Amino acid sequence: MKQGSLYETFFQVAALIFAIIMVHATYVTVIRPNADLIQEQQNLLQQTDENFVPERSVFIILRDFEQETCIILMLWAVFIIGLKTQHTLRQRSLLERTLIQVNEGMSILPEDARNYARPVQALPEREQDYLLARAILAGLHRFQSTRNIQDVSSTVKDICETEADRMETELTIVRYIAWAIPSIGFLGTVRGIGTALGQAYQAVSGDIVGVTVSLGVAFNSTFVALVVSIFLMFLLHQLQLLQDRLVLDCQNYCDERMIRHLQVPESNKD
Repeated sequence: MKQGSLYETFFQVAALIFAIIMVHATYVTVIRPNADLIQEQQNLLQQTDENFVPERSVFIILRDFEQETCIILMLWAVFIIGLKTQHTLRQRSLLERTLIQVNEGMSILPEDARNYARPVQALPEREQDYLLARAILAGLHRFQSTRNIQDVSSTVKDICETEADRMETELTIVRYIAWAIPSIGFLGTVRGIGTALGQAYQAVSGDIVGVTVSLGVAFNSTFVALVVSIFLMFLLHQLQLLQDRLVLDCQNYCDERMIRHLQVPESNKD
């Protein structure tokens, strides 16, 4: 578990650096040069034709620093969500395997718990850290030591609830990013409106190009931030749904294939 946490931390840092480099390189080489060219052409047409209506260009919408920051954060969050999704899908693969070799109608006695735990203990170390494997081992060990089926059920439930809380906590950084993106878009709106107000004297004299560009910054940053935030929240909710299903399916697996087969001999009951 500790190695997994270190790997995730390293992955998140590397993903952020990669997102910054990739997005900034795209902006420097593609988006801003095209946006400047289109903006220059539109300004010339506005000065020569009063009835000219500029078309909205994707390059102009994305050109400013606020939009670049929003895309960097979105890409970073997508990498984190992708890593969590991959890990969750790997854990779900255990649900398709028979980890407890017990046929219908057979019972698991306390003295047999160690034998039934061996197939799980034989799994690779990485798979033993998965939720299902930990729940099964904890349940069997609990049954062997207490000879109480209710204790086994409580143990499995506690492990699943703890895992659900842990997965919820690990998504804090993604939720923070999803909150920060609209805030950055609002900062772009404030900057654009402030710049436009500072150029109001030019609009009074008949030159509205500067004011138009500044207001474009305000509206474009908000538009991009909201679109990115909606997309990111969709991915986040899909990941949460996948993780919740994993926890519930692990509980059902333990109930159907282990707990309902447990039996305590009459002589061992209180």
